[in-house]
Amino acid sequence: MRLSPTLTWYFGKHVLFSILAVLALLIGLILIGDTIELLRRAGGKPDATVGIVVQMATSRIPFMTEKVLPFAVLFGSMFSFWKLTGNQELVVTRAAGVSAWQFLLPPILCALILGSIQVAALNPLSSILLQRYEMLEARYLQNNVSVMNLSSSGLWLRQGTQDGQAVIYARAVRSQQDDQIDLRNVTIFRFQNSDDFTTRIDAARAVLEPGTWHFYDAWTFTPGQASQFTESMKLPTNLTARKIQDSFASPETMSFWDLKPFINLLERAGFNATRHRIHFHSLLSRPLLLCAMVLIAAAFCLKFSRRRRASLVIGGGVTTGFILYFCTDVISALGVSGGIPPILSAWAPAGISLLLGVSTLLHLEDG
Repeated sequence: MRLSPTLTWYFGKHVLFSILAVLALLIGLILIGDTIELLRRAGGKPDATVGIVVQMATSRIPFMTEKVLPFAVLFGSMFSFWKLTGNQELVVTRAAGVSAWQFLLPPILCALILGSIQVAALNPLSSILLQRYEMLEARYLQNNVSVMNLSSSGLWLRQGTQDGQAVIYARAVRSQQDDQIDLRNVTIFRFQNSDDFTTRIDAARAVLEPGTWHFYDAWTFTPGQASQFTESMKLPTNLTARKIQDSFASPETMSFWDLKPFINLLERAGFNATRHRIHFHSLLSRPLLLCAMVLIAAAFCLKFSRRRRASLVIGGGVTTGFILYFCTDVISALGVSGGIPPILSAWAPAGISLLLGVSTLLHLEDG
């Protein structure tokens, strides 16, 4: 027997409303917690007003929505299936000859649509607002700024010196290692008191060594003086290769549509793009993960009866959700560290969850 359009709409609407209700509840709780924490951090900082704190807290809402969406799908689907089973609606539907796979199709389609909306629309919005949050946090709570900008035209760095600031521009990055960066065709602009230009240095090569920049074949230009050539010169610095790498935009602050070009740009510049690659494939796998959450919820609730304690069903679902979350973090860390391939670390949580849900339902439905 085929599932009628009326039943398809009914089951899909029931599950979707439950997911959205749980999502709104989770976001509300997170917003309250974030606001309280930001108010605590803003204590003693006169520039961090209540208005700034509210802006920061609300700017994180789309980002946190992305984080908790799998949990909302799991708990919302569990609540919906539990209610339908308790009201005997699924019992009657299955007695009429409709299999579990048929009436699970509408919730799965809802999960696919939610996952696609997250990747295509919510993620770009989240990245924009998260950038705003990080800028506000750096300005009002941390009192620091980014030291690095990478574009297709080259690499820009800024660092403090004993008498002011130095801005370093390199047209190419030859190589990047854990403790060393090799730049080519480098220009350094030195400023006194952050805005008074004092010196320009053009060098064929610059190597970042522990505590110093080492420039090779450098011409120094100072206003009112003759230019000077030096085969080798050094400039003290507090930058390290790790600090420079970490100054890149975090993957979460980049739109899904911009990630792939930025990954290519990073790799052409010689930097490690593993974190961004893992995040990109994690976004691609998100619709599959949400479908797996629906199947796992169904596995817990479709066989529910009044003789079974509700706490066992709820506890089992919550435990499964947190186990999957923990495993996802562990697998992602292994991917970043190079323990497993990045693509595998991104797709493994969704694949394992899907196989777990399908196998459990096959056992319950078909024996």
